[in-house]
Amino acid sequence: MSNITIERNKQQPAGTGKPARSRTRWAVQMREMKKQKHSYILMAPYMLLFAAFTILPVIMSIFISFTYFNLLEFPRFIGWQNYSRLFLEDDVFLTAIKNTLLFAAITGPVSYIACFIFAWIINELGPKLRAIMTLVFYAPSISGNVYFIWQIIFSGDRYGIANGFLIKLGFILEPIQWLKTEKYILPILILVQLWLSLGTGFLAFIAGLQTVDKTLYEAGAVDGIRNRWQELWYITLPSMRPQLMFGAVIQLTTSLAVADVSINLAGFPSVNYAAQTIVTHLIDFGTIRFEMGYASAIATVLFVIMLGANLVIQRLLRKVGD
Repeated sequence: MSNITIERNKQQPAGTGKPARSRTRWAVQMREMKKQKHSYILMAPYMLLFAAFTILPVIMSIFISFTYFNLLEFPRFIGWQNYSRLFLEDDVFLTAIKNTLLFAAITGPVSYIACFIFAWIINELGPKLRAIMTLVFYAPSISGNVYFIWQIIFSGDRYGIANGFLIKLGFILEPIQWLKTEKYILPILILVQLWLSLGTGFLAFIAGLQTVDKTLYEAGAVDGIRNRWQELWYITLPSMRPQLMFGAVIQLTTSLAVADVSINLAGFPSVNYAAQTIVTHLIDFGTIRFEMGYASAIATVLFVIMLGANLVIQRLLRKVGD
C-alpha cells in the first residue's frame, strides 16, 4: 500500500465516511448562508408574518379538529370523533365533497387551459392592444357587481334574460326557475366560475410569455422545429414552468375553495344542497353553528385534498416538454 493511501486512511474517520460527508455538506451550507445573510435578513419580516398568519393557524386548525370546541369552553380532546362523524354520519358533507370535486374537475382544467390560450393569443398582439385586451379579460374577476348581472340573466320570471330569450324563440312556454331547480344550479355555477376564471393565473401566463427568450425560437428552427405547436411544446412551455405551476395552483385552489358563487347565486343553503361545497359547509359549522372543532376537521380534509392535488399537478408539469 502506498504512503498516499495510508495518509488518506489516517485522515478518514472510522466508519463508512458518511458522517464526515454530512458534516462537510453542513459546513458548506452554513458558509453559503453567511454569504447570503443580507437576503435572509430582508426575508425575515415576511417569513415571520407567513409563519404567524399561515403556518401557525394551519397547525392550530389540525389540532383543534381533534377536539370539541364551541368558542365558549376550553377545547376538549375527543380524538377521531369529528372525522368519523364527518364521513359516516354527515350526508350533506358527502354531497359537498361530490359537488366540489365535480366542480373542480371541470372548472380547474378548463379554466387553466383557457387562461393559457387567451394569454398566448393576446401575447401576439401589439403592446397597446395587448394591454387593453388584458384589462378586458381580467376585469370580470375583479368586478364587484358580477353576481348581480348573472342573477338578472337567470332570473326566474319572464324578465330574466335567459327566460325571455327562450320564450321568444319558442323553446319554453313558462319561465324556468334556474336558481331554484336542482338540476340547473350546478351547471350555472360552473358557467359563472369559468367566466370569472381569467384572474391571477391569466396575468401570470401573460408575464411568463413575455419573459421567454426569443433567441430560443431561432435555435429551435435550426434544430428542426417546423411549426408553432412544436415551438409551444418544446420551447414556450418549458421556458415558463414557474408560471405554469403558479397558475395551476391558483386555478386548482380557486376551484376547490369555491363558495362566493354558490352563496350569491344559489343561496345559503341551496335547494337540496345542490350547490353545497366543502367551503360552504365549513362556513355553516364555523360561523353559524360555532362548532369550531368540527369546522376545523372540514378545513383539514380540504387542506389534504388541495395538497394531494397540487402534488399530482407538480408531477404532471415536470413532463412538459419531454
